[in-house]
Amino acid sequence: MTPIAGSVALSALVAAVPLFTLLLLLGVFRRQAWVASLSGLGAAVLVAAGVYGMPLGKLVATVTYGAAYGLFPIGWVVFAAILLYRVILESGKFDLLKDSIGHLTDDARLQALLIAFAFGAFIEGAAGFGTPVAVAAAMLAGLGFSPFYAAAICLLANTAPVAFGSIGIPITTLAVTTGLPVDRLSAGVGRICAPVSLIVPAYLVVVMSGWKGLRQVLPAAAACGVAFAGTQFVISNFVGAQLTDILASLAAMVAVIAVIRRPSRPSPHSREEIARAWAPYGLLVVFVLLWGYKPLQKWLDSFTLIFHWPGLATAQPYKFSWLSASGTACLFAAILAAIVAGLKPRQFLGVLRHTTRQLALAELTLAAVLALAFLMNYSGATATLGLAFAGTGALFPFFSALLGWLGVFLTGSDTSANALFGTLQVMTAGKLHMNPVLMAAANSAGGVMGKMISLTSIAVAAAATSMKREDEALLFRFTMKHSILLATVVGLITVFYAYVAPGWAP
Repeated sequence: MTPIAGSVALSALVAAVPLFTLLLLLGVFRRQAWVASLSGLGAAVLVAAGVYGMPLGKLVATVTYGAAYGLFPIGWVVFAAILLYRVILESGKFDLLKDSIGHLTDDARLQALLIAFAFGAFIEGAAGFGTPVAVAAAMLAGLGFSPFYAAAICLLANTAPVAFGSIGIPITTLAVTTGLPVDRLSAGVGRICAPVSLIVPAYLVVVMSGWKGLRQVLPAAAACGVAFAGTQFVISNFVGAQLTDILASLAAMVAVIAVIRRPSRPSPHSREEIARAWAPYGLLVVFVLLWGYKPLQKWLDSFTLIFHWPGLATAQPYKFSWLSASGTACLFAAILAAIVAGLKPRQFLGVLRHTTRQLALAELTLAAVLALAFLMNYSGATATLGLAFAGTGALFPFFSALLGWLGVFLTGSDTSANALFGTLQVMTAGKLHMNPVLMAAANSAGGVMGKMISLTSIAVAAAATSMKREDEALLFRFTMKHSILLATVVGLITVFYAYVAPGWAP
């Protein structure tokens, strides 16, 4: 584990070269994600072969094994989720979704709770990968918010749901790379994120209008926070990661609407039209619940193809669960949604082609990042880094969350940060005799607070609101202080679970 002169520090620096390569290209040189991820993978190949002496056959097998996991089941969920979103756009129902929320109130603070927080969280749970910030920011701008304000509010709001985004894909990725049970990881992230989710709606209102402004809408902000955090905790602990954001965001919307009681202006659409607009996401909830029903899940799993990966005798078999995967449930929802929305077969095929072209580079990035993560794990580089981080000792639970924050800040993705640092967290926890599930969960929970300052999120928010280019730097400075504060809160919550109430940790 210390191949460079027996030194932990020198060996850790060399082991981290692939990560430095990836993060420098993304954060400093502003290269595209797929370029940075392939470059990082290339650096990992050189380190694995030249420093750790990994045989060529095992190296190639490890890279292909990791890339396969990146494409399926992880990339498959992303593809199916975005396909469903594109079906709704193509059918013209998305404008109805926006109008069904926008007509409820003229109060900018309540609009921020409904759109930036609750609806943004819903889109995060159903699609993720930058979509919620783009959609919610554009909606707020359309309602009269200034471009800068709309972007800033949506970036702050897009914190609570990120760890469970895109049908729970960050949690699934964390489970794949660490080998830890996905249900325990989901519970761990939920237990860390729920206390933060409780205060985020009120925090948003304070940022918008100060403490006096919060007092004027306190019932709505409190209802929003309690409904979202409570549902997030329950679903993540007792149902699973896939539906956590979707159900929590719906609960938050219902709670705020219940407090508002009466729309400030009538909707131009009938209840039937609004119900049909929401039907595709209703189908998604139904299919994901069905796929999680144990008797049906067992039958679906019987069609899984199991491969013992050539050249990796010690690796777990690769499971091609083509029918029982969450992405397949989402695909069926997308197909049925297209039928319900009245899309013709030719239109649906057009949406399919568009989604494939749109996500080609994103899928390549996922494959490269997972290949990089697996290669670092199997070569021993991650073990070296774990040995170095063990030097933080009792402070590691706090720095565990900040490591996830740094990963998302630089990569723009909680999924990528979990793939890169998840195993490192587990190995360090093992050396320090700490709870590995808690440390891995802290990586994902801390990571969500880095989302608002990632360059990709800033760019998406700026583009969605047609913000002036010179305002992007101001936006970054605005969100940075909030990001650091909330990441510190996550770190302190992790410390609480680690030392004060370890029995409450998963």
